[in-house]
Amino acid sequence: MRKILIASSMICMGLFMSCGNQQKQAGESQTETETVGQSGVQDDQSQKNVVQVAIGSKDHSTLVTAIKAAELVDALSNAGPFTVFAPTNAAFDKLPAGTVDNLLKPESKDDLANILQYHVSVGVFKSESFTDGQTIGQVNGNDITVNVKDGKVSINGGAANIVASVPASNGIIHVIDGVLLPPK
Repeated sequence: MRKILIASSMICMGLFMSCGNQQKQAGESQTETETVGQSGVQDDQSQKNVVQVAIGSKDHSTLVTAIKAAELVDALSNAGPFTVFAPTNAAFDKLPAGTVDNLLKPESKDDLANILQYHVSVGVFKSESFTDGQTIGQVNGNDITVNVKDGKVSINGGAANIVASVPASNGIIHVIDGVLLPPK
């Protein structure tokens, strides 16, 4: 009988303590609510998505900074599939002095997003499938033109050359040596 009373006391005490913790936790969750997009999902097992691949490349730090400034990280972390024409840091360096700095300003966010979206297609377009003169619709609503000559692929009449291609979980990245500027 004594064992039953001790056990009952412990159960009651446990229930009492857990009720107090639940109220505290409920109060805490009501005051602190944080929204996390697709980019906030922690997954160290799967193949990296296009944003994660770019983040892991020392040659694409300017592009990553621009994607963050334009608030496109979550969009490009989604399932896709996407084809991203990813300019290198050296490609951004070819732009007139001050261009990148001006585009990274908050008041230039729409212009920056337009330029970045001109580097993204919905679907996976592999280098070996490109044909000379092929046009591909970009996310910003404009088209790019693919040029193929002697097995080398360039975009918009040589504005950028594809120097490498990297598969990602949600598409493919074509590393390019120039920044594509959308038509006015």
